[in-house]
Amino acid sequence: MALRKPGRPGAGARPVPSEAEILRRGMEAFAELGYDRASARELARRLGVSHNFINDRYGSKATFWRAVVDAALADDQRERRRLLEADVDDAERVRSVIEHFYQVAVRAPLFGRLLADEFSHESERLDYLYENYVEPTLGPLIPAVDRLMAAGRMPVVSMDVLFFAVISPVAGLVQLPLARRLGRADPGTRESQERAARELAGLIVGGLLGRR
Repeated sequence: MALRKPGRPGAGARPVPSEAEILRRGMEAFAELGYDRASARELARRLGVSHNFINDRYGSKATFWRAVVDAALADDQRERRRLLEADVDDAERVRSVIEHFYQVAVRAPLFGRLLADEFSHESERLDYLYENYVEPTLGPLIPAVDRLMAAGRMPVVSMDVLFFAVISPVAGLVQLPLARRLGRADPGTRESQERAARELAGLIVGGLLGRR
């Protein structure tokens, strides 16, 4: 995606944050406020830039949103492609993708909040997420799931039911205030969150495929 270069800042202007910092703050804003409430003015305030920065740099708020999403998922998508292309049996492929999905959720909890919002209503952003991230994962995985169901190794359910059975428990990894009230250690650590992700993956995958 080609980015428009901003004009040269005037004398005494505060320095523009790095690209990585801008995208990180953008994710925080979209996750907390949702797309519609994250106005250009509010985004500029949170990013620490001028009010016309987003249009100058990215062209529009919508293009900035896509840049934020792409940056958040770039590394994880590469890893997911590697898992989908690995020379393993169908059960192991399904298992590894689900485990990776939960690990990503604890590494990027803000993105989980963004998805929960965007998945709940029709929009061009939902189309973008589905076409660029959901479908590229499901497409290669569906034949493996179909074979496992046909062989009696997985419950026979529709793909939408299976999809929501896997993604809905992510709430247990990103809704930390409730998790703490249910007994999760506070303050949570990266290690405790990754352990929770492994336990959740074991529970879900065990229910679908049985124990290793």
